[in-house]
This record gives sequence, C-alpha cells and structure tokens, in this order.
Amino acid sequence: MTAIGILLAAGSGSRFGGRKLLHRLQDGTPIGVASLRNLRKALPDVIAVVRTGDDELSELLESEGIVVTLCEDAHLGMAHSLACAIRASKNAGAWVIALGDMPYVAPATIGAVARELARSGGIIVPACRGKRGLPVGFGSRYRAELLGLKGDEGARSVIRRHAQDVKIVDCDDPGILRDIDTPGDAGSPLNSA
Repeated sequence: MTAIGILLAAGSGSRFGGRKLLHRLQDGTPIGVASLRNLRKALPDVIAVVRTGDDELSELLESEGIVVTLCEDAHLGMAHSLACAIRASKNAGAWVIALGDMPYVAPATIGAVARELARSGGIIVPACRGKRGLPVGFGSRYRAELLGLKGDEGARSVIRRHAQDVKIVDCDDPGILRDIDTPGDAGSPLNSA
C-alpha cells in the first residue's frame, strides 16, 4: 500500500496576519515550500490543498512539481480541506496528512509514519517524548469518515473513534509538535514550540 502525502495549505493564517505560508524562514524558504519539501523527501506522490483565490501559493507549490487542488470550502475549516484532498486522491491506498505550517518535521519521521502505515493500514501517529504530533497516517478504510468531516477539528474525531487502531511511532523529532501560528514562531529551527 503506497501512501499519498497530503499537504493541507488552505488556512487563512489569520493569527499570523495573513499570507503565513508565503512568509520566509531564516534560510529564505517560504514556510509552505519548506513543509512541502520535507513531505516530498519521504513520499514521492504529494498533493497540496490550497484555498481558492490563493494564486501565489498555488503557483509556488505547483512549481515544486506537485498537484495542487483548490478548495472552495476552505473557509469552513480544516476538515473541509482534508475532505477535498481525500476526494482528489480517490485511488490512494493510504494518506499521510501534513500541515503547511509545520516546516520543521524531519523527512525521516514522515518516512517512518509512511512505513508503519504500509504495514498496518491503520492510523499512525508520531510521538516525541510522549507527546503526539503530526503528520498522521490513515489507511483507506477510513476514507468515508475522512470525507464526512466538518468544521475545523481535522481528523481528531476519527482518531478518537478508532483509538484501538492507533499505532504510535516514537521519534526524537520535536518538529512534529511545532506549528507556526505567529511570526515569532517562525524563528530558528532550534527553538522549541
């Protein structure tokens, strides 16, 4: 079972002040591109979901050689963006779902999630020092539930309903816990979130 990487990049970035995924990290790479590149290092097949009208981000991500899917319902919450990505990858056997504002996740961690997902086909969650993080892997048997999500909760409710199916992959990667919500969060990758 080969997993498809999904980069959720359709948020408004309102706490950031807008245009968050275009903000450049210290090395000059836009946040969304850094997140995408880490995902692509682990998974060759990646799609990104971008809100309709975010043309600059769409073009930037497409220039990295991936398929970008536009989500007209992105303003309704992350669950709608995720459902849009699942619909766009209907033939996938599994998905590794990453966020566009998490550029510090190590590709090795993403690869470990994908390998465990290929073995089990369940729900795979990375954890660092006992704390669960992202990206999360889902086998295709959760497709209908992922498509039915609403609001801004993402896939947490699916994980709760199927707690017995969750496999934790331990890692020493604090990047799985670090998202960027404000400009101050985008500092040095050595800072903890």
